[in-house]
Amino acid sequence: MILSILDWTIIAGYLLLSIIIGIWASKKGSKSTRSYFLAGKNLPWWLLGISMVATTFSTDTPNLVTDIVRRNGVAGNWTWWAFLLTGMLSVFVYARLWNRSGLLTDIEFYELRYGGKPAAFLRGFRALYLGLIFNSLVMGAVSLAAIKFGEIVLEIPGWKTLIMACSVTLVYSVLGGLRAVIITDFVQFIIAMIGSIWATIYIISLPQIGSIKKLISHPNVVGKIDIFPDFSDPNIWVPLFFVPLAVQWWATYYPGSEPGGGGYIAQRIFSAKDEKGAMAATFLFNFSHYALRPWPWILIALSSLIIFPEINDIQKAFPTLSTGKLGHDVAYPAMLTLLPSGLLGLVSASLIAAFMSTMSTQLNLGASYLVNDFYHRFVKKDATERELVLAGRVFTVLSILIGASLGLSLKSAGQAFNLLLLVGAGTGAIYILRWFWWRINAMTEIIAMISSVIIAGYLNFGNVIMEDWKKIIIGAFLTTIAWVLGTFLTKPEDEKVLKNFVKVIDPGGPGWKRFSYEKPEKKWNLPFNLLRIFLGVFCVYSLLIGVGHLIYQNIFGYLFITFSLVGISILFIWSDRD
Repeated sequence: MILSILDWTIIAGYLLLSIIIGIWASKKGSKSTRSYFLAGKNLPWWLLGISMVATTFSTDTPNLVTDIVRRNGVAGNWTWWAFLLTGMLSVFVYARLWNRSGLLTDIEFYELRYGGKPAAFLRGFRALYLGLIFNSLVMGAVSLAAIKFGEIVLEIPGWKTLIMACSVTLVYSVLGGLRAVIITDFVQFIIAMIGSIWATIYIISLPQIGSIKKLISHPNVVGKIDIFPDFSDPNIWVPLFFVPLAVQWWATYYPGSEPGGGGYIAQRIFSAKDEKGAMAATFLFNFSHYALRPWPWILIALSSLIIFPEINDIQKAFPTLSTGKLGHDVAYPAMLTLLPSGLLGLVSASLIAAFMSTMSTQLNLGASYLVNDFYHRFVKKDATERELVLAGRVFTVLSILIGASLGLSLKSAGQAFNLLLLVGAGTGAIYILRWFWWRINAMTEIIAMISSVIIAGYLNFGNVIMEDWKKIIIGAFLTTIAWVLGTFLTKPEDEKVLKNFVKVIDPGGPGWKRFSYEKPEKKWNLPFNLLRIFLGVFCVYSLLIGVGHLIYQNIFGYLFITFSLVGISILFIWSDRD
């Protein structure tokens, strides 16, 4: 057996702590829907930011990074690093607007921005789609990673791992609501960072690897370490670098990187005390997610190319692993089996905690959609706060059963990642523009939604032989054409609805000039915020690249880090202008 009694004790200790937090938070989380789904809107910005980071780190995240590195090298990570552009857009533009709206969920936005039956349909349909279907797909991908982790590291069937982790997740999520989720997120983040860095140091010191210098010069690794793709070959740099940075970040809807800052990012923004707190929390999330966390996973992925050069080597080492779950992504949990007792328990606890963190967030978010935007809006409008909290708990149980079951049918983290990107291709631009252009209406979103599903279904299940990146471009292009045409061929929203939106949100800019209301003139700050977005992206990418160069023992890393620190200092000075 790989895990010792000490390892199991560490894991059990974390699970017990999560239950205690849930019981403690239940006293405040059961008062109302806002306390259950928004933690009372009184949490500090740094706790909300760390919660965002912890939620984005699930059991499938290091598996996905490992799959990418083993297939496409370090440069392959631009497929998700590109989402930093969306993240910084959320920081300097949408965090303030979402917090100002005073909404309970981002789905409720539909009946603030649009009017009539189309708006009601959008709210109800999106509540069911995101709360059940899309949310279940996300939880299925997370559950898949937990299954592989359980079979390789814990040496127990995947379904038993799910029962163990899901049971504890249910307890604290159902009892304590978002407050319990966020506090356990904080604990999980600390454990995860300590565990991943410590595990990386230990693995690199193994005799088979020896040191960083030996690692990056190994024949199996040397062709995988470049941070940027080979720009002399368009077959490499176009799908790995150009498409993510030119199309993917704005055109697709991906959890945690939604254009316009929706999903659980918006939920944390709603929970912030004020607009500045919302911006600070979102910046901390993007800074930590893209600049601080990736390299330990990348180094373990590179090390796996020495220990397990091919998939067959993993299969030989773990013959009991289900053949349907075998892929490059399982190299990460396979590498963890090399850790000593104690450290293996800590890392295992961190990965179980990562699974629970993402699952609990998706459960609470999905339940908020189903309760606030479907049950309360369409089924029982006169429901009391106590009834709504109870409904949220029922939907939480239902959602985890569906999500965990779906995890048993998926095969790889990369498969789930590409499917999520493809389903939302082409809709992202609407979520960005609807805040600043009055002409976008409810029918715009309905047309985009239907077009995206039809096009994605055909490209993914219609025996179309084509690379995934080409499918994303074609899907985004066709869906965008459909909704742009639909916008001009359908009636605009009622003027009263548009004026009320401007009064509540005050987005400013030429796109709303005709609907302005009596208010002291103030300068539109979007142009200045676009400059801050550029500088924020520059800072985070500079730090990401700088750390990579230092790991590769390249002195230019100090230069990139200096650029990053200077940029962050400028952003801090500019924060006084908010």
